[in-house]
Amino acid sequence: MLLTVPDVLSPGQVAICRSALDAAEWTDGRRTAGHQSARVKYNEQLSGGDPVAQQLGDMVLRALEQSPRFISAALPLKVFPPLFNRYADGQTFGTHFDNAILQLPGTPHRLRGDLSATLFLGDPGDYDGGELVVEDTYGAHAVKLPAGHMVLYPASSLHRVNPVTSGARLAAFFWIQSMVRDDAHRTLLYDLDVAIQHAAADLPDHPAVMQLTGVYHNLLRGWAET
Repeated sequence: MLLTVPDVLSPGQVAICRSALDAAEWTDGRRTAGHQSARVKYNEQLSGGDPVAQQLGDMVLRALEQSPRFISAALPLKVFPPLFNRYADGQTFGTHFDNAILQLPGTPHRLRGDLSATLFLGDPGDYDGGELVVEDTYGAHAVKLPAGHMVLYPASSLHRVNPVTSGARLAAFFWIQSMVRDDAHRTLLYDLDVAIQHAAADLPDHPAVMQLTGVYHNLLRGWAET
C-alpha cells in the first residue's frame, strides 16, 4: 500500500525545520549507505548524531503520535529515528531497495523495515525534479507532496529519487516496524478501520458497527506481533 499522510507537520513546524536545516552542516549521504545503495546515492545528509537531527527527529516522532491516519495505516511497533536529507544540483538516488534490518543507533537493538516513509519539508514549487518514484505491480508512481505531508510505502518496494535540476529538496526519512508484518494484511486492516469510522459517523447506534469493530480487533489479534 502506497499512502499519503497529509499535515503530519504544521506550517509552523515546517518553518522550524527549514530554519534549522538551512543552518545545518550537511555531509555526503553515501556515508550511511549500504554497499549496493552507495553506488547510486548522490545526496547530502545530516549525521544521525547531529543535535539538529535529533531535535527535529523528536519533533517528527511526537507529530506521528498525533496522526490517526499514520497509526491506522502503519500500526507501528518501532520507528527508526528520523534522518534528514537534501538534494540539489542534479543530485539523485538511483533505483534501490531499503535494508530489511536496521540497527537502532546507540543500542544493541534492531528494527525490521516493513514500511518506508518520506516526510517532505519543501513545497513542490521550491525545486524541479526530485520526485520519489515507487515501483509496484501496477507500475511506477511518482510522489512529490506539499511541505508537511508524508508518503508511506512498503520497504520492500524498488524506489528512487529523480534528479533535482534546480532548487533544493529537503525531507525527513525513516522506517517503521509494524505490528503486522504482511502488507496485504495491513492494507485490509486499514481499509476496514476507515470503513468502520465512516459507518460509526453515519450510523453510530447501528449494531453492525460493533460487529465490524469486533472483526477488526480479532483480525489484528491474529496477525499482530508485539
